Amino acid sequence: MIQQPFPRQINEYHGKVRDVYYIDNELLVMIASDRISAFDVILPRPIPFKGQVLNQIAAYMLKATEDICPNWLLSTPAPNAAIGKKCTPFKIEMVVRGNLVGHAWRTYQSGSRTLCGVTLPEGLQENDFFPTPIITPSTKASEGHDEDISKEEIIAQGLASAEDWAILEKYALALFQRGKEIAAKRGLILVDTKYEFGKINDTIYLMDEIHTPDSSRYFYAEGFEARQSTKSKQKQLSKEFVREWLIDNNFMGKEGQTVPEMKDEWIVTISKRYIELYEQVIGEPFKPDQKTDEQTYDLVCDALKKLGIE
Repeated sequence: MIQQPFPRQINEYHGKVRDVYYIDNELLVMIASDRISAFDVILPRPIPFKGQVLNQIAAYMLKATEDICPNWLLSTPAPNAAIGKKCTPFKIEMVVRGNLVGHAWRTYQSGSRTLCGVTLPEGLQENDFFPTPIITPSTKASEGHDEDISKEEIIAQGLASAEDWAILEKYALALFQRGKEIAAKRGLILVDTKYEFGKINDTIYLMDEIHTPDSSRYFYAEGFEARQSTKSKQKQLSKEFVREWLIDNNFMGKEGQTVPEMKDEWIVTISKRYIELYEQVIGEPFKPDQKTDEQTYDLVCDALKKLGIE
């Protein structure tokens, strides 16, 4: 965590994973920490290089999708740092799902055939593709758990106008399609993901991270159909394996539950899985570059100076 204010910093916010510093009222400095969260709870031990992995994948994906919609990113001056435009966020997450997995599967398995106002087809098994990708939004909670919400509720509650929703829907589906195309070239299936959007004046911008292991789920494409035919567990790259480990150890973020002990070998395993996803998605070897907070601060200050902030 950065201990001293950046030039012209007016505020700061510390989220589950990212630390955000507000510069004037126009720019954000976002530091991707090595913290890891699951079930909306910050787990007690950091994961080495996780922040660098998230920041660099997000920067790569934002560059690869900038023709679809405007995004907030201006520069990435340090391995785990990004500078971008400050937007007024929509208080919703646009969750796009291509396959029946995770929360959607748990809902389906309970017998429900509706998720966020979207009707789910009968006869699916876990990990099956939906006929077409679906959007299942959630509220963006400042504290506690995000909640499922439908398109109709979003518009009725004024979280987005009907006109803005149409743009959000269009952008989210187009971004997901691009993400699937990028993943396919690397032998992966982009299973589901979430996007966050905001506004500057009347223009909608894509914010935050995209297509990272914290915001997305990937399956290996090779052997996918064979595993489905035998109802075998899919080989995946995502944070879901951490959630599964927590569930197996009786933790789902509910009141009274205790986070299980995270031993050193488990921390190393999680770090290796994040690095594996980076190398698989980007197609290049990961180059660990763990800057100190002081080094990160200096690099960000230099980048801000180039943007006229000093």
